[in-house]
Amino acid sequence: MKPNKKVFIYDTTLRDGAQGEGISFSSQGKLRLARKLDEFGVDYIEGGYAGSNEKDMAFFRDIKAENLKHAKIAAFGSTRRANTPVEEDEMTAKLLEADTEVVTIFGKSWRLHVTEVLRTTEEENQAMIRDTCRFLKEHGKEVVYDAEHFFDGYKDSAEHALATLQAAVDGGADALVLCDTNGGTLPHEITEIVNVVLDTFDTPVGIHAHDDAGMGAANTIEAVRAGCVHVQGTINGYGERTGNANLITVIPTLMLKLDYELTVGDRLSRLTEVSHYLDEILNRRPYDKAPYVGRSSFGHKAGMHVNAVQKHASSFEHISPESVGNHRRVLLSETAGRSNIMMKAEEMGLELDRSSPQVKEVLDRLTELEHKGYAFEAADASFKILIQKTMAQHEPYFELLSYSVTVERNGVDEKPVSCARLKLKVGDEVEHVVSEADGPVDALDAALRKALTRFYPCIGDVSLTDFRVRILDPEESTSATTRVLIESTDGDTRWGTVGVSENLIEASWEALVDSVEYKISQSKA
Repeated sequence: MKPNKKVFIYDTTLRDGAQGEGISFSSQGKLRLARKLDEFGVDYIEGGYAGSNEKDMAFFRDIKAENLKHAKIAAFGSTRRANTPVEEDEMTAKLLEADTEVVTIFGKSWRLHVTEVLRTTEEENQAMIRDTCRFLKEHGKEVVYDAEHFFDGYKDSAEHALATLQAAVDGGADALVLCDTNGGTLPHEITEIVNVVLDTFDTPVGIHAHDDAGMGAANTIEAVRAGCVHVQGTINGYGERTGNANLITVIPTLMLKLDYELTVGDRLSRLTEVSHYLDEILNRRPYDKAPYVGRSSFGHKAGMHVNAVQKHASSFEHISPESVGNHRRVLLSETAGRSNIMMKAEEMGLELDRSSPQVKEVLDRLTELEHKGYAFEAADASFKILIQKTMAQHEPYFELLSYSVTVERNGVDEKPVSCARLKLKVGDEVEHVVSEADGPVDALDAALRKALTRFYPCIGDVSLTDFRVRILDPEESTSATTRVLIESTDGDTRWGTVGVSENLIEASWEALVDSVEYKISQSKA
């Protein structure tokens, strides 16, 4: 293990991450993420592939107006074309046009790519690398050389792969980044090959790993342990095929487990925020089981585990959730014990005496409802209402008098329309409303909020973000018990509710009522 403990983070989410399936950034989205990464303390932000599309070139122009506090912006491109003077190469000219402080170019390390893809000689390939690095350095750029397919190339011919690095060094490259482009290299191979490179060159060495074998983060960590000081990756691991090394995993591992120095420093507690911010920009649901930042990362379900965590958090938590901006969650199911109930109540701001018979009542009621098909792991709001009802602390905000939902379709080509009729009593007033929507649950949700907004304006900001249905007894066919889980948000917080019935609409109604009542109770509190 090399003694250097300072590591630089190079984020390529806006370039390599954008190549992932289903990933697309708007122009404003690219700028927003760049600002967030700069605030977080990332050292380099790769803005895109210079000359490949107008959106990336527009980013390079627009980012100049941003007052970035720390990060350097890098433009990405390739070496000059074969048998073309670098001064006449169009793509190299685009790298200069991007007008960034840092330029990252990739070149071929694998003979297969030189002879079969570029269809040129090894000598010309090395000249392409050397000339482009030299030309960019002459124009005052910090040059990062990405050795594409380096590990596959090294295993094919170590002599050739190292010669391509030498060409970059001769051209004046400021950093040599070893790329596991196919993502199939294993950690022990990374260590062995990185050690050879470090023993051969004095230029700072970096790592760019992909996750095709599920080793992206592990390979990055091993490369740093071997002595790499430059880490490339993407937020949430987004990228081509199975993705890139996930910086959201790599950064806290380097800092908390291995004591490396990163510019992120005390901003590590914003890690979860950064991860979720990207998903918000991309309109993607955060991955619950993501290491460090996922909702499930510090979720405890078994009663014995919860009891242990209550006594000593490190008994079942490898780090403090707060250190990465996450928080502990107590999950509820038939395996729950008193500790689960107590910690969950405390988490929700409810006071319970451990020795109180009410705790057993809640536990018994929870077991009874779980047996009927209810699940409260993703329905915290419904569980809070359950506790309040058991403790006789629940305030009914309205009374259902009746509802009906119909679906009407006129003609073969017409779109079906759902209509919900709802009659509620709020205090002494009766509210009767009708709403239409594309689907029956949408119509019922619209009618409920239409009827209540006059009395409880706070629910005007509530919207449904997720609706999941599970058939619990599939062998019962259309008469099977159905569980509905609904996730709601008011723009600031999210909460989950659950409903169970043989009737899909009734199960949905239960979950909708809990969602609205939870929001009203929170606003009153």
